[in-house]
Amino acid sequence: MTANERAPVSGDTLPGDGSSRAERVAKAIADQASSMEPGSRLGTKEAVRAKCKVSVGTFNEGLRLAHSRGVVDVRPGPGGGLFVAQPSPMVRLGNAVLALDSAGQDVAYALRMRNALESLVIDDAVRFASGRDRRRLGSLLKPMRNAVDEDDPLAYLQANWALHAAIAEISPSPILRSVYLALLDVIQNHTVAVISEGPGTIGQMTDRLKLHEELVDAIVNRDADRAAELAGRHSIESA
Repeated sequence: MTANERAPVSGDTLPGDGSSRAERVAKAIADQASSMEPGSRLGTKEAVRAKCKVSVGTFNEGLRLAHSRGVVDVRPGPGGGLFVAQPSPMVRLGNAVLALDSAGQDVAYALRMRNALESLVIDDAVRFASGRDRRRLGSLLKPMRNAVDEDDPLAYLQANWALHAAIAEISPSPILRSVYLALLDVIQNHTVAVISEGPGTIGQMTDRLKLHEELVDAIVNRDADRAAELAGRHSIESA
C-alpha cells in the first residue's frame, strides 16, 4: 500500500475519498454558519473539527474550501477561531442577495474568476472599442436605469450582465472573450431570483449604476487610467 493509498486516519468517519470528505466538512461548516448571524463565533478550529469527526488534514482542507467560498473567517490568537463571514459582495447587490440553484458553489467561483478577468476585459475595451461599440455600450445603460427606476434587482443584474458581455465582446482575444463569456453564462444560468434583505436596495443599485455609467464614459473617452481605477472598484464591490 502506497502513501496515497493509506486507510483513513482515525476520526475520518465521513465516507468517500479525501476530496469528498473535505467537501462534506465544508458543507457541515456552511450548514452551521447558515443558522447564525454574520460575525458569530462557531468555535475554535479544534472544537469544530471534533464535531465533524475527521482528521486534522481533512478538516483543514474542508475549512480551506469553506473560507474560499466566503462562508467563514478564521481569526488567530486568544478569542480567535472560526466566525461566520459577512455576506460576500460577489453574491449580493447591496441588500439584494442572489438566490441560486444547486450549482451555487460553482457560481461563487465563477464570480471570483470573472472579477479576476475584469481589468483585462476593460483594458481591451478602452483600447479597441469602435464608434459602434461605444454607442452600443451607451444604449445598454438604459435597461439598467429602468431597473433602478422600477426597483427590480434581478432586471438590474440581467442588464448589468448584458453590458459586461458587450464590453467583453470588444476584446480581440478569442481566449479572453470565450472564458469571460462562459463565466457569465454560468452566473446567469444558475441565478433563479434576487431576494431583498431589508431597505437600501434602490440606493445600492443607484450607486452601482453610477459606477457603470462612469465606466462606460471612461471607455468611450479612452481614459485608460480612469477605466483601470473603476475596474478595480468594480472587482472589489462586486456585481
